[in-house]
Amino acid sequence: MSNRRNFIKAALAVGATSTISACMTTESKTAVKSTTDQQFPKGIIYTKENPGKWAKKVGGHLPEVKINGDEVTVTTHHGMSTKHYIVRHTIVNSNGDVLADNTFSPSDDEPISVFKISEKNTKLYATSFCNKHDFWLTSFDV
Repeated sequence: MSNRRNFIKAALAVGATSTISACMTTESKTAVKSTTDQQFPKGIIYTKENPGKWAKKVGGHLPEVKINGDEVTVTTHHGMSTKHYIVRHTIVNSNGDVLADNTFSPSDDEPISVFKISEKNTKLYATSFCNKHDFWLTSFDV
């Protein structure tokens, strides 16, 4: 269980670094990137800005977030089959705490999760894990 928590916390740190990096100068980005590369193994967490080797897979793997009041809907536009499917969605805060999660079966029609979130005025992260194309992260504000 603690390995999973550490993995999610590492994912959040990388996601936060991507967000911060978008607001920095070229020199600062280089410094952050080299620091991130030393702290986290490459090819673990994928984002829209950093799809890595899965650049052609963003549309079907990146979690899409819609907010309506305290309800957060996470959708991954991905087919579901026994050989290739979305395994899980989570909502995680910046401390790495899992606020909500939903595990899918390959027989589910589509990977859509609806969560009630009580956190306000903060940054959260939605994750989507594909059994073939790894761990994807989208940050959002509530």
